[in-house]
Amino acid sequence: MGNIDQSRRRWLSLGGIMLGSSLVANSAFAVLSTAAPKILHFKNINTGEKLSSPFAPGKGLAKSDLQKLNYLMRDRRSNLVHNMDPRLFTKLYQIQSRLGLRSCEISVICGYRSPATNAAMHRRSKGVASNSYHMRGQAIDFRITNVSLDNVRKVAQSLNNGGVGYYPRSNFVHVDTGPNRTWRGS
Repeated sequence: MGNIDQSRRRWLSLGGIMLGSSLVANSAFAVLSTAAPKILHFKNINTGEKLSSPFAPGKGLAKSDLQKLNYLMRDRRSNLVHNMDPRLFTKLYQIQSRLGLRSCEISVICGYRSPATNAAMHRRSKGVASNSYHMRGQAIDFRITNVSLDNVRKVAQSLNNGGVGYYPRSNFVHVDTGPNRTWRGS
């Protein structure tokens, strides 16, 4: 009987050790898999202004950061500020994540465009849509520092939501929160 009790105690001790170690491992995994906020770094190439903003998956940007981004994305010609669609920043976060980048600089070529600016650009180039999503605060033309434009385009298209325009000669990708579509510009 003594041998059975000792064997049982050893078995229970071993089971307790195994259970305890699996709980520690699961806790460590949970900490590692918790999505930490990433930082979205923006630089407006026309004004030189920069802004870094934490982006928390599932939560997005803080309201104060959205207001700062609205200003950064303003129409540089008229200096008009417009509310940008927050889904646009979620899309940029998703692109950054799928590229495997914890942090990168998003160079903003164009965010919001006033109707007057858009009309003037449309007169100069038929590549500018007369009813552009830029006028609604739903589009951004951008590139990501040290990432090939083609990779940015492919990842943006893989999201399968909204518009993706590829402009290799002009060196930018356009994304918007309108209907799904893709095109290639100059």
